Amino acid sequence: MICNTNLTVWQVVDKVYQELGDRGYVGAYGIDLRPAMMVGDPQLVKRILVYDSHYFHQHWTGDLSEGEQRIDMLNSSHTKAIRSMLKPSFTWLSMRRMFPAVEEKTDVLIKHLMSLYQQQKPFVSMKACFSRYVIDAVASCAFGIKTNAIENEDDEICKKAAQLMESNSRQIMMKALAQLTLPNIVLSALAKRFTTPVICYFHDLINETLKKRQESGERRGDFLDMMLEREEQMYHDGKTQDPVEDIAQTSLFLAAGCVPTSNTLTFAAFLLAAHPHEQKRLRQEVLNIRQEHGCLTYQTLMHAPYLDAVVSETLRLHPPAVLTERVCSNDYYLPGTGVVLRKGHLVTIPIWSLQHDSRYWRRPHAFDPDRFLQQHRRDITSGTYLPFGLGPRNCIGKWFALLVVKLALAKMVESFELRPDPRQHQLQYSMLAMSPRDDVRVFLSPFNPQDIKPAEDRL
Repeated sequence: MICNTNLTVWQVVDKVYQELGDRGYVGAYGIDLRPAMMVGDPQLVKRILVYDSHYFHQHWTGDLSEGEQRIDMLNSSHTKAIRSMLKPSFTWLSMRRMFPAVEEKTDVLIKHLMSLYQQQKPFVSMKACFSRYVIDAVASCAFGIKTNAIENEDDEICKKAAQLMESNSRQIMMKALAQLTLPNIVLSALAKRFTTPVICYFHDLINETLKKRQESGERRGDFLDMMLEREEQMYHDGKTQDPVEDIAQTSLFLAAGCVPTSNTLTFAAFLLAAHPHEQKRLRQEVLNIRQEHGCLTYQTLMHAPYLDAVVSETLRLHPPAVLTERVCSNDYYLPGTGVVLRKGHLVTIPIWSLQHDSRYWRRPHAFDPDRFLQQHRRDITSGTYLPFGLGPRNCIGKWFALLVVKLALAKMVESFELRPDPRQHQLQYSMLAMSPRDDVRVFLSPFNPQDIKPAEDRL
């Protein structure tokens, strides 16, 4: 057993992953000490997450109380109902409708960063700044609430939103540690200690917002509107009892992506500041889009190849989830191995290890966005890149998270030059989650458009 307290969770998992060798799997114990199988062979990973996913439709939840369960950790019929309600809100058309609301918050972010420079505060705390930006974006689009967390972090709603962002991951980590050290009877007795009162606050707030919209007929083109339209139709068809209550519960699950989204932005800013050549290429691409189209749109943003490569490489180096665990729902024969997974056993997939394996990635610890450009994507081994999961239970909020991240990065690099804090040569991570342990400071100075090369010389 590995007991080095200086190792992060993914480093501990990686020690086990290194033992897989050519077998691609090894017996282990899950987070709650039940029998588990770690699977690191990309072909087996695809069988479990995609082709045979009906055997593994349940994530490990750690017996979370209902109020703590995130959309990616719900099980069986509850999962299907929630995902069914959310899915129509994450289509290409829905994201286009959402773009103006996200852009409004992004412009506030850029304005705030510029004001910090004018106040002679060029070293910006990326972690705190992006957390408040994501709070504003999610509050506006998912909760239908107008906030200004970026400029006024003392607002009550903003404080509650910050608590909501932090509570889910903190409670899950506490529960995981408790599972390792406490017997089940004690866990059952303590279950109520893990509840989060802030969820009740937002549940009531969303309920109030929805009822006001029903009465006034006001529409903002956000998630609440899209879900309200669909649920009201289902209510008229007799398929749901209370559309307002259903949507209020569903909207809370969107908060699950707040922390990973703000962390991804923080990591991306740090990497771009440390790699000026890549930063310059990204800036040039954004300015080219401006010159050709006059403005950024959802379509031009999502089709920008180098921006997509930068974000994809950030997610490879810093995946939001470092591993995923699935519960086997029926006895399953692991293809080509002679191994039988029994009902109730866990399967662990080491996402971080797969995304840092030198067998699949050249210079795996280096920041190299080029590996995700179209001409190189064919070289990526399928089943080794899993930042949003894979198959029917992948992250349903992927496109909204990418919209928030890409728009913020695009507007930031076209407005500022990013340089690293000379006192911060490398990041320190939280022990239990892919999150910066300390403040992440980046030096921002306004970008001078006169430094642009002629169009024919652009990258």
